[in-house]
Order: sequence, then C-alpha cells, then structure tokens
Amino acid sequence: MRLDWQWRPTLAVAGKEFRDRVRNRWVVAVAVVFAAFALLIAYFGGAQGGEVGFRGIAVTVASLTSLAIYLVPLIALLLGFDAIVGERERGTLDLMLSMPLTRAEILVGKYLGLAGALSLATLGGFGAALLPLLGRLDGAGVRMYLGFVGSTALLGLAFLSLAVLISTLARERARASGAAIATWFGFVLVFDLALLGVLVATAGRGASAWAPYVLLLNPADVFRVLNLYGNDALRGAFGLGTLLPQHWNDPILLCGAMLAWILAPLGLALWRFR
Repeated sequence: MRLDWQWRPTLAVAGKEFRDRVRNRWVVAVAVVFAAFALLIAYFGGAQGGEVGFRGIAVTVASLTSLAIYLVPLIALLLGFDAIVGERERGTLDLMLSMPLTRAEILVGKYLGLAGALSLATLGGFGAALLPLLGRLDGAGVRMYLGFVGSTALLGLAFLSLAVLISTLARERARASGAAIATWFGFVLVFDLALLGVLVATAGRGASAWAPYVLLLNPADVFRVLNLYGNDALRGAFGLGTLLPQHWNDPILLCGAMLAWILAPLGLALWRFR
C-alpha cells in the first residue's frame, strides 16, 4: 500500500461509488421525493387553513426548511453509515487495502462519491421544483429559493460526514445503523428540546449571550438560522429576532459554520481510519 496521496485513485473510488448509487436509481428516487415534497408544500402547504395555491416564496422556504431539517439528515445518515463498516463486513475492505490505494484515498473517495450522489439528488430534486414557480417569482425570490437549495446541500454533506465518522468508529454494521439513528434523534429532535427546556427554565435570562453559540453546535440549527433569519417576517414568526444578535444574519459566517461541520467529522474519520 502506498503512503503518498494521489487524486487519480481517489477520484476512481469516488466514481465507482457515485455510479453505484446512480445505477441502483437511488439518486432518481430521492430527487423525485424532494421535488414532489417541494411542489406539494408550495401549492398545498396552506390547505389546513383553507388556502390552496402558491402563498409566496418566504412561506414556502420556511415550510421547506422545516421539512428538510427532518428529511435530509436522515437520508444522508442512512446513505453513509455503512461506507466503511459495510465494506469490512463484506470482506471487500481488505481487498481494497491490498490494492495500491492509501486509506485516505479510500475514505475520501467514498465520501466524494456519496457526496456527489446526495448533492445531485438534492439539487436536482429541489431545483426541478423551481421550474413551475419561476413565473411567480421575482429576482429576490429566485435568490432566496436558490439559497435554500444550496444550504440544503450543505446540510446533507454535514450529516454525511457524521455518517462516515460513525462508519469508521463502529465495528459492526448493525451498531453503525443504530448510531446513525441515534445521531439523527440527537441533532434533529433532542438538541432543540433540551435547548428549549433550558430557555424555559431560565426564563430566557441572558440567552442572547450564549444561545447563538450553542446553536452552532448543531448543523440543523445552523441551517435553520441560515434560511429563516435573513427574512424579517420569518425572523419574527420563529422568534429568532429576540434570541440572535443582528450580525448573525451574515451568510458567510453561517456557511463557514456549515463547512466546519463538513470538514471536522470527515477529518476525525480520516484520522480514525488511518
């Protein structure tokens, strides 16, 4: 096994992983699900209130953000939890390590292949849903929707990094799947409930000094702030205006936090796999 790093074998591993996902129609299935949910929410999101039809891009993005927080992390975790441990259980990992491939090339290649498939499904699905809405949107509306689609792709990549980290830590595929589900519950459900409990218990005293930094510990919350805090109406509706300082609507800061959530777990996974 070589000790140096080369991009050509890395891309070869990535290409195989990506082609496997496309060949089994995983990308198409997820893209269709995303597009269908986006269109249904855009046109029928207000049906429970007796309203049917497109109600505006801000309301649509808010509804899609709530949906994506639950759906995208789950899909990303299920996609990547067996990236390494699955190869180990099937006995193919030893075969790959016997080839002129370094451990870094294998792990990064598998991550890039899975990331390409997940990003294609996300961008293709939610992007396709934009086409029927174009006639109803102005330039600002299109930018808002594209910002949502791009941040959704970042959210998926962050949880895919966590899935690959789980896959390198787990010794069995069953344990990896359980850890992936526990990670989804922890970040998507338990984290916000715990934060809400602390805010209620302290009556929100001094929350603006520490709560914004606590939100950075959860990529799902970074995604939520990134999509909801930039709009005045949504900021007030979701109570973010009283919790977060004004400078927290900087997309560069929030995108940087999302990139950190992508790179940090992947770096830990690479260290563990080596």
